[in-house]
Amino acid sequence: MTGLRTSQVADAAGVNRQTLRYYERRGLLAEPDRSLGGHRLYPAETVTVLRVIKAAQRLGFTLDEVADLLAAGGHRHSGPDSGLRDRARVKLAEVETRIADLEVIASTLRAAVAAGCDDLVACAGEPCCPIPFATIASTPPAAGASDATGR
Repeated sequence: MTGLRTSQVADAAGVNRQTLRYYERRGLLAEPDRSLGGHRLYPAETVTVLRVIKAAQRLGFTLDEVADLLAAGGHRHSGPDSGLRDRARVKLAEVETRIADLEVIASTLRAAVAAGCDDLVACAGEPCCPIPFATIASTPPAAGASDATGR
């Protein structure tokens, strides 16, 4: 039996060993063969799959979305909206929305710096405060938005 051992795959792909096992449990990687001694033996293309997964994550795809993309790629008979191009269009729209939001945030923070705001509470009470505290506090977060802790 031939194949790459866990440490070889992890090193080649730039991930840790626990990542391999986690991806196996999530179904992103097929369960590897085992050596007579019980060691996992991965096919060489596992390194490529891992690199693709990590690249997709850097592009903003969640692991669930990556799993769907991998499954769609393996089944050419999937529907017209199941491929990378359509999913990339959706992800691009999400990223562009986030960029627009971040541009508003950056502009507001630049104004706060230019206005010399040093005290959060004192600034919030001033009518010339560039940060719209009252508006922000009364506006519910957008669907899918997270707080500063990422939740």
